[in-house]
Amino acid sequence: MNTDTFFEDIKNGNTFKGDYLTLGSAMLDGKTIKNAYVNVPLKTMNRHGLIAGATGTGKTKTLQVLAENLSEKGIPVLLMDIKGDLSGLAQPSPGHPKIDERHESIGLPFTPKSFPVEVMTLSAQNGVRLRATVSEFGPVLISRILDVTETQAGIISVIFKYCDDHKLPLLDLKDFKKILQYATSEGKKEFEDSYGRISTSSTGAILRKLVELEQQGGDLFFGEKSFETSDLLRVADDGRGYINIIRLTDIQDKPKLFSTFMLSLLAEIYSTFPEQGDSGRPELIMFIDEAHLIFNEASKALLNQIESIVKLIRSKGVGLYFVTQNPTDVPEAVLSQLGLKVQHALRAFTAKDRKAIKLTAENYPDTKYYDTAEVLTSLGIGEALVSALDEKGRPTPLAATMMRAPMSRMDILTDAELKRLLSNSKMVDKYNEEIDRDSAYEMLNKKIELAEAEEAKEKARKEKEELKKAESKSRSTTSRRRSRRQNPVVKVLSSPTVIRSVLGILTKMLK
Repeated sequence: MNTDTFFEDIKNGNTFKGDYLTLGSAMLDGKTIKNAYVNVPLKTMNRHGLIAGATGTGKTKTLQVLAENLSEKGIPVLLMDIKGDLSGLAQPSPGHPKIDERHESIGLPFTPKSFPVEVMTLSAQNGVRLRATVSEFGPVLISRILDVTETQAGIISVIFKYCDDHKLPLLDLKDFKKILQYATSEGKKEFEDSYGRISTSSTGAILRKLVELEQQGGDLFFGEKSFETSDLLRVADDGRGYINIIRLTDIQDKPKLFSTFMLSLLAEIYSTFPEQGDSGRPELIMFIDEAHLIFNEASKALLNQIESIVKLIRSKGVGLYFVTQNPTDVPEAVLSQLGLKVQHALRAFTAKDRKAIKLTAENYPDTKYYDTAEVLTSLGIGEALVSALDEKGRPTPLAATMMRAPMSRMDILTDAELKRLLSNSKMVDKYNEEIDRDSAYEMLNKKIELAEAEEAKEKARKEKEELKKAESKSRSTTSRRRSRRQNPVVKVLSSPTVIRSVLGILTKMLK
């Protein structure tokens, strides 16, 4: 194979007018060609992407390299850190002879650097707390998260309408549970009069799904203070974009919570970010590590939502990048929308593996320089097949690439380093205050207490009236009895016999 021709093809296919990211240098026949840089235009980074490969082939380091380069270009980054190994971005690389050797073969200088990092969390871990209120989700998203029936979704819509009409804030899960219980107990008649009958069995089914979400940590996620997505767009004083790392190490076995967060974040970004059009640079790039966990465990609603968002959100200047072991982990509807593909080595241990490799090879542009399926199994650690989009949206030449090394530490922060990082964070001060203001739960409790007090008062009034009536009736009866009962002397004197005797005596006296 003519190396000079290959070099020219790579060079011509990677020369762009605007800003670009350099991933490394091209390889041919297993050898790195110095200065044959493989570049990705910044302009097309919002066209989404995939970083794939077997365990231990360098996916996470590629993610780290992309995040560093984007930050240096002033582009904020959001990383979903499932394995917990990305916090080292906040510290410079200690360097290593193998790194120097790699960069010498690539033709790039190596400069250790730290980057502006914000550590976030959905749970009780240390970091900036990410929360959202139930009201912000709205009935449609809540219904999708809970995976309810159409009838149950209608009840959820009625619940939200009632809360809007009566100015009852739905902030956390206890608010939502309380209003569901109220709708079929103390407030049953009120709901039936204004909104129609609500089935107890349906509200019971919704409550069970809420308990399931609560057990997975939803009670920590729902509440105040709500996270403002605009804070993901922060830029440091030196002009570099912040790298926001969401620690997800403790929710790998909580797909409901992760689905909830993803739906909320994507929907909020899409609804709040302005349209960018063809701006020439992205506003935010999101990397979802171990993406197969999402697609394997997520609800159908989440999958549908991701498919829709991938198609629409790039107009907001947002790029989504999925990091997973095999491209087949990603649904075809999503995979077809991904512009940048960085494919690390795949291993062919079984017939199923060989079939997956063949399918993966078909996802890349044809090339006269490689047998793509064969190269996929022979790539070393830190090597990858790269295919991007040029500034006009056309695929660049496929290149086996010796990837550059991260400039930051390829390890996690120590507890002391993390504590120091968080102590200097303005975001921690803003979002980690616990707020529990009066909302639907407290307001309904007060309403029920007032109703119960009023009911008790009314009951006491009725009992008092009944007592008065009873006393009045008793007095009336006693009076009538007394009027009918005569004095014994009067009774004797008024008897007919006595009267006749008296009249007889008076007659004799008159004679």
